[in-house]
Amino acid sequence: MNITRFLSVIIFIISLIKPAYAEYNLDFKAETMSNMGEGDFAPFLMASNSHGIITQPFSALAKLDIHRKQEPSKRFSIGYGITVLGGYSSKISYSIYDSASSIMMNHDESPSTAWIQQLYFDIKYRSLFMSLGAKESGSKMLNDRLSSGDMTWSANARPMPGVRTGFINPQSIPFTNDWVQISGEIGYFKQTDDKWLENHYNYLNNFITTDLWFNYKYCYFHTKPSQPFSITIGMQAACQFGGKKRTYLNGDLQESVDMHPDLGTFFRSFIPGSGGGNSGDQTYYEGNHVGSWDIMGRYRLKNGSELKAYYQSPWEDGSGIGMMNGFDGLYGLEYKSSCENNIVTGAVVEYLDLTNQGGPIHWAPGDFPGTPIANEATGADNYYNNYAYNGYQYYGMSIGSPVLKSPLYNKDGYMAFTDTRLRSINAGIEGKPFKSLVYRAKFSYTESKGTIFKPYSKIRSNISFMLECVYSLRNIPGLELKGLMALDKGELYGDNAGLLLSVSYRGLLKL
Repeated sequence: MNITRFLSVIIFIISLIKPAYAEYNLDFKAETMSNMGEGDFAPFLMASNSHGIITQPFSALAKLDIHRKQEPSKRFSIGYGITVLGGYSSKISYSIYDSASSIMMNHDESPSTAWIQQLYFDIKYRSLFMSLGAKESGSKMLNDRLSSGDMTWSANARPMPGVRTGFINPQSIPFTNDWVQISGEIGYFKQTDDKWLENHYNYLNNFITTDLWFNYKYCYFHTKPSQPFSITIGMQAACQFGGKKRTYLNGDLQESVDMHPDLGTFFRSFIPGSGGGNSGDQTYYEGNHVGSWDIMGRYRLKNGSELKAYYQSPWEDGSGIGMMNGFDGLYGLEYKSSCENNIVTGAVVEYLDLTNQGGPIHWAPGDFPGTPIANEATGADNYYNNYAYNGYQYYGMSIGSPVLKSPLYNKDGYMAFTDTRLRSINAGIEGKPFKSLVYRAKFSYTESKGTIFKPYSKIRSNISFMLECVYSLRNIPGLELKGLMALDKGELYGDNAGLLLSVSYRGLLKL
């Protein structure tokens, strides 16, 4: 089913349900935003964790968001919504190989003039939910506003169209007296960024894989949340699968492999197994599997404020699942105030280390039939990259942590991650010093060694900073003015500086 037909089905379902809920109001938000600055891209902290909306150094966009929220108190409830954007975005020059003249040329690319960011329909029954369509979502554990980003499922990329189902909120496991609770979901999605990939790929070397499917799931266990101290532990797992891979060498097509999925492929994306549609997947696990082990401890102070400490251990294969990747992971501390009006209402400090990756060597005897070497060395995980898939990205933006430099920034048309072996310190703070003013500030410092297979001869570093202020007009409820300034300094993103201004109005739309 193509994206146009899929969206038509969602609109049809909403049109059928609308009469039964005509007495309810719809929430809407209309916003105009414009950013401008110096550099090849929008500054890193302006673009990251914003669902892929702002990426260019110059843009002037209008955004309309209309949605109907579910009612948690009701046994059965529905919700639906749509978000559309349109306007001008500046162009960025990428390299592409011209087979007619046998030279590399530059061509300009920019986001669409208009696109549907969200279009979804939600159903809730008791403690279960199902969501159809494309809907923005973020980390199940981390604070997307202040964190550097979840290792498996962040708020960095655009939402994919698909279907999700799971628990609305943590559910008590029987006979545990609420001391052990479980939460989780599973979803299947269709990546619709084929045109973006084909327009940004260089067609000189390496490969491009299009027509991808995507599976995501998580399962967390929680101790009793009413207690002052509680623990959350579990796993996230995602898989890119299916697709068509085309490999080029010096501008010539060397190989085309169709990995069209069948019913068994969808099952193996959920429970990893071999046996896919190409010779590699007959030996290895089918698809590009990515995930993390997650653990968080939360302590509630007497005044209601909370302190959290968390750790996410990323994995790409069995060695990572076995945590044979040293100290790799995201380490974080978070403070959340119980008071909404405070100079500091939230703060996050994080350290990200991805320099081990299971070690620099990978040797599997099965890769080399007839070899007399029987020992096996499992390593060289090369996070977010894969031998058959473009990388863990959607419309050029990392689906996981934005700190790993997304393929969008590769102006040479390389469709993979170039900076995955790195260390990074990130911090964020927000507050509401006045009733009508909210601020947010973020800082990031990263040192990159390249990748496990393509290391840099010299470490490349980057410093990024962002400050955002939102002012609500008291005499016009719902009207907000926002200003955001951000900058980058270093070798990873270049020297970028930018300013974003927006005006938005929230209200009720009566049917």
